[in-house]
Amino acid sequence: MAHRKTLFLLVEDFEDSRFMMRRLLEMAGYRVVEATDGEQAVRMALKEQPQLILMDLSLPKLDGLAATRRIRGHRASAKIPIVAVSAHDSPQSRDEALAAGCNDYVTKPIDFEQLNSVVTRLLH
Repeated sequence: MAHRKTLFLLVEDFEDSRFMMRRLLEMAGYRVVEATDGEQAVRMALKEQPQLILMDLSLPKLDGLAATRRIRGHRASAKIPIVAVSAHDSPQSRDEALAAGCNDYVTKPIDFEQLNSVVTRLLH
């Protein structure tokens, strides 16, 4: 069971996906705050200082790669682990996400066991 103090920033513009991921994370014991676009994600990362960010890559206003680069550009948020979440399962998409500063990459639909192992590794 996760520590109640562990706060995730869930960045996802599609409401159904956001709802499902939030429920799974909360059931695992995490606290969750949400952002629905890349600009909001950058603001929330700086304000909330989450322990981990789940970053959808296809977002309005500012895509997930650009949002990740901005988050990495601030001293206050530079070290927060970021997991890219994408429907694109290609080596190129993964490489772009890692080059932008993501720590790992998971594909949609989310395999929660895989996500949990990634999260556990990044938080410890």
